[in-house]
Amino acid sequence: MLGSASNLTETLQAVRDLHPDLLLIDQSPGLKMIFQFVADVKAAWGQCQPVLWINDLAEIDCFRALQLGARGILKKTLPVETLLECLRSVARGNVWFENSLPDSAAAPDRRSAPRLTPREKEIVHHVCAGLKNKEIAAALSITSGTVKVHLMHIFEKTGVKDRFELAVYGRRLLGTEHADNTAAEDSAARMGAGTSK
Repeated sequence: MLGSASNLTETLQAVRDLHPDLLLIDQSPGLKMIFQFVADVKAAWGQCQPVLWINDLAEIDCFRALQLGARGILKKTLPVETLLECLRSVARGNVWFENSLPDSAAAPDRRSAPRLTPREKEIVHHVCAGLKNKEIAAALSITSGTVKVHLMHIFEKTGVKDRFELAVYGRRLLGTEHADNTAAEDSAARMGAGTSK
């Protein structure tokens, strides 16, 4: 752990100075301020992976946080072991939301083995990274309309209902959810995690 800070201004300066891999952010300052702060963190140090530490958050707000660059959302009521699991998962490049989502967002059974085309897999990968349709289109040299068509096919094949669910379960769909745990544990042991309260 690199350190902690008592307010968002100090935390943002620490992100600029220390370049942490992970940042655990307390929801206390309020949702509007936290959303702006997540965007500021990503602008200050794009490699930093923000994790929101929350009391409660609506699904629409979870999606907004993901769009802004958050890579994990964790309820404060969960045990320390779950906090560590979340941080390790985010350090491995995963999006971690499952324990903070309402039951209605549980993965449908149809997700077990969808047959995605290579292009569809690329799009899932970019959605997991938080890219918008226009950004995905630019990255893949295709039109935004083509991205929309691919997303429609992905939703149909996998049973996910929206981009948020796709981002949450995307790595599972791509078969990359279970990375080498030994390497991940080593990486997690070296990671920096700041806390803003």
